[in-house]
Amino acid sequence: MGAQLSTLGHVVLSPVWFLYSLLMKLFRRSTPAITLESPDIKYSLRLIDREIISHDTRRFRFALPSPEHILGLPVGQHIYLSARIDGNLVIRPYTPVSSDDDKGFVDLVIKVYFKDTHPKFPAGGKMSQYLESMQIGDTIEFRGPNGLLVYQGKGKFAIRPDKKSNPVIKTVKSVGMIAGGTGITPMLQVIRAIMKDPDDHTVCHLLFANQTEKDILLRPELEELRNEHSARFKLWYTLDRAPEGERGRPRAGWVGGASLQFTFAQPFARCLAVTMALWEGGGVAPSHG
Repeated sequence: MGAQLSTLGHVVLSPVWFLYSLLMKLFRRSTPAITLESPDIKYSLRLIDREIISHDTRRFRFALPSPEHILGLPVGQHIYLSARIDGNLVIRPYTPVSSDDDKGFVDLVIKVYFKDTHPKFPAGGKMSQYLESMQIGDTIEFRGPNGLLVYQGKGKFAIRPDKKSNPVIKTVKSVGMIAGGTGITPMLQVIRAIMKDPDDHTVCHLLFANQTEKDILLRPELEELRNEHSARFKLWYTLDRAPEGERGRPRAGWVGGASLQFTFAQPFARCLAVTMALWEGGGVAPSHG
């Protein structure tokens, strides 16, 4: 009799256990593990690949804790890299070019500021040169998410005036973006998030400033997005020095009143302006208005 009850119990409980296991598996799949669980904790990530994009630009790929992990970085936020260089702690902000659609890795596209190449910064960029010197398998510390702006989709931005303030929600129809050099990576992050959602009708206008045409970072990615989403993404370049003898190329000149009037000729209803300026050493500092 005991054996019969045991068997009966097994028969009755098995479907319940099977359903429970299935639900747990589905739940785990729908909520991938997040790497950046706390902005106050540093996470050591391992370099697994380096791609040379140009003479001074690299794509660094770092492994997340498991192939099923995502970074866990909201759109509009950035991370900090920290390392001890020549005995000093160096911290720099960067925005990944990968997203939480990518599992198991995070990609950073970084311009390496080599020493003795810029008269104003003869020592070059400490962090970018450190990254250039890293070997496959080396680790570096990530911390985040950080930042005062989060894009929530459908034209909705949550913006904090400062770190201690609650976010203010702004809903816009257009976003005017001005980026210089490596300041393009935060812009690309937001643009990609908008363009991948067919129900997001927000229009992005980007003015991208560089010294020369060869310095235009992530140009193929930007122009692919423009070609695929021409109604929602408008792209202009401006250069300090235009190619000699060539017309129909990116405009030459400083970003100022004239270039802004040329780019943003149409007045925007409910428009958010976002700028990214270069920090010394290759980081970026966001501002918005």
